[in-house]
Amino acid sequence: QVQLVESGGGVVQPGGSLRLSCAASGSIRRINGMGYYRQAPGKQRELVADITSGGITTYVDSVKGRFTISRDNAENTMFLQMNSLEPEDTAVYYCHADATAFPALRRDYWGQGTQVTVSS
Repeated sequence: QVQLVESGGGVVQPGGSLRLSCAASGSIRRINGMGYYRQAPGKQRELVADITSGGITTYVDSVKGRFTISRDNAENTMFLQMNSLEPEDTAVYYCHADATAFPALRRDYWGQGTQVTVSS
């Protein structure tokens, strides 16, 4: 099994910044794609950004130019730097990994979620 532990959420004023982290641990054989999803009250969960094992990134249009996703493959850790935060970014953010655990179980894994609140 693979466990994902998130950190870095909180309350910030509009225009502020936060950095989310997601650390993977357990019987990891390989981590393929990783990403962050978010879910606001009354809305569906949406993909915010993802990153391949080779470092190729994609972003939802609403965060382009403001958010940066990165990962440290050696430490099995992913980061989401969020700048110029807007009230519309308020949501629970979930870490996701497409990972293979020993001996050869490949599946989706999810973190516990971290609350991000942007409010004045």
